[in-house]
Amino acid sequence: MKHIFKSLMVVALLAGFISSASAENMKKLGSFNVHYMAIGATFLTPEIAKTYGIERSRYNGLINISVLDNSQKSTPAKSVKITGTARNDIGQIKTLDFDEVKEGQAIYYLSQLKYSDEETFYFDITISDGKESHNLKFTQKFYVD
Repeated sequence: MKHIFKSLMVVALLAGFISSASAENMKKLGSFNVHYMAIGATFLTPEIAKTYGIERSRYNGLINISVLDNSQKSTPAKSVKITGTARNDIGQIKTLDFDEVKEGQAIYYLSQLKYSDEETFYFDITISDGKESHNLKFTQKFYVD
């Protein structure tokens, strides 16, 4: 999974330069270091998309979240439950269904989202490990390439 995350990070960085927006972000929420990004699925290679069952489409976005345990010195990946929604500017709400992907020591949560050109989404995501629960909120504007 390190390979896919590195690939996604490279793609995200490129997308960030193209869109002048930060594509990968991190927020510290309690004992969680939450890394998150939302990108257009066409930035993925066909091989990566096929491996993880992601639809490569000009109108499909990918939300990638990983959670690290900052209460431990090595900040290992943390298995959590993630639920959330994405709301656009006209108030339409889409439920996000996250799939957990484990590769070695890495754990990632992936969800797909359909969008239109220049559509902005406001994400409201709840992350819980059974002991603590936190909300992650961020905004992303998607473009059709």
